[in-house]
Amino acid sequence: MHRNLPAVRWVGGVELELIAIATGGRIVPRFQELTPEKLGKAGLAGLVREKSFGTTKDRMIYIEHCANSRAVTIFIHGGNKMMVEETKRSIHDALCVARNLIRNNYIVYDGGSAEISCSIAVEAAADKFPGVEQYAIRAFADALDAIPMALAENSGLQPIETLSAVKSHQIKENNPCRGIDCNNTGTNDTHEQNVFEALIGKQQQVLLATQVVKMILKIDDVISPSEY
Repeated sequence: MHRNLPAVRWVGGVELELIAIATGGRIVPRFQELTPEKLGKAGLAGLVREKSFGTTKDRMIYIEHCANSRAVTIFIHGGNKMMVEETKRSIHDALCVARNLIRNNYIVYDGGSAEISCSIAVEAAADKFPGVEQYAIRAFADALDAIPMALAENSGLQPIETLSAVKSHQIKENNPCRGIDCNNTGTNDTHEQNVFEALIGKQQQVLLATQVVKMILKIDDVISPSEY
């Protein structure tokens, strides 16, 4: 500032780390410790500019065309706080899906088709257990049917009739891609609708739900509100 150079008075800790990653520089606590090696790659950033936006004339500094493009900021600008928060949630969900596909690129077709297919397989496996275990296995199959039933109900369809029809189609055609036609496209083949989900996400959902049920079953006593 003494030499009439552009300077920023304060940068948050997270933003400072992202700038260091993007430019290849190092965070230096004292100006006296600044060396050419700590400044990062030549040029640091292709463009640094300040931009005003909104009716409040808030200002923001943009650092663009950096040497390392792995650090990216998504700027969300909406009409009110509710829209911004909803957009943030949607972007977070989309990034989580992309992360899951990077970890494991296997997919399953959704729309309840995977749960229906698993339910049919679990019901068939229950016949191999002659004891009381088969009741628990059939209950697990019924729990899997709850997801496509909820999808049908939320889509304005008759849940029981829709689930029965889709399940019969899967068994008759041996097509595990038959699911709930939530968008009313005229076909319940989720492969044709291009509706799918990452396999790792589906596995985690079933695993966590099963763990919760096992935890509840292990509880010996139930505390009623009158006992508090």
